[in-house]
Amino acid sequence: MISLRCIPGYGWIATCALIAVLTSPLSSAATGETVCIQCHTAQTGKGHEPVKPWQGSIHAENGISCHNCHGGDSRDIVNAMNPERGFLGVPKERSIPDFCGHCHIGIKADYLRSAHGRALGKGGPVCITCHGSHDIKKASLDLINEKSCNRCHRYDRARLIRDSMEQTETTLAGLAQRIEAFKGRGVDTAVLEKSLFAQRNHYRSLFHEVDVTKIRAESTRISNDLNTIKGSLDAIEAEHLKRKIIGAFAIGASLLAALLLYLLKKTYS
Repeated sequence: MISLRCIPGYGWIATCALIAVLTSPLSSAATGETVCIQCHTAQTGKGHEPVKPWQGSIHAENGISCHNCHGGDSRDIVNAMNPERGFLGVPKERSIPDFCGHCHIGIKADYLRSAHGRALGKGGPVCITCHGSHDIKKASLDLINEKSCNRCHRYDRARLIRDSMEQTETTLAGLAQRIEAFKGRGVDTAVLEKSLFAQRNHYRSLFHEVDVTKIRAESTRISNDLNTIKGSLDAIEAEHLKRKIIGAFAIGASLLAALLLYLLKKTYS
């Protein structure tokens, strides 16, 4: 077994390069892994810690790997951590919103406007406080929970926020399912999809808001707009039901006419 301690005269990058070559018969392109994952998988202790959490994250599910956040060259293990190749490393606490905001631009703006964002550098939470650093979970109301919120303050206000948003969450999920079902039946749902997408984005922007009054008001407004989408889907459903009834009546009438013709033909024959 290869020792994972630094080989004299090399350093971690060269050591990882040697490990990757000796332990992996396939190139990173062939395996679908970056050299970052190969190197950190081969390490023990702190160096190995990010691998498993990342593998179960929403980032991994969507093909977002180490270099997408930390920079560097994901194809060249020797230069993977070279600043000249764009390597950013691990951000300081105050820099975390900018770090995550490279991709999540709108969410960064929502956070900075919130009471949490205004407390940046003054003991307030940053992105990884709630979302984690490598085991990133899909954004949902599950992130607003007693265990997480009680680390900084009482859960009371957070509970009110979650309660105000739960019905909207349920309605969004239900409408999305109905739209997908209509799409599967060949219905043109492009306009409704765009409308639902806009409402979902507006709803998601409230995740970093801590003003209960504002959240209740915005949740009500979003719910009214979602009811409009629901009305459109109900109208489509009613039209399809009407067509089914007309179709069934037409088929029944045709069968009845065919039977009458058969009986008349049999009578005269």
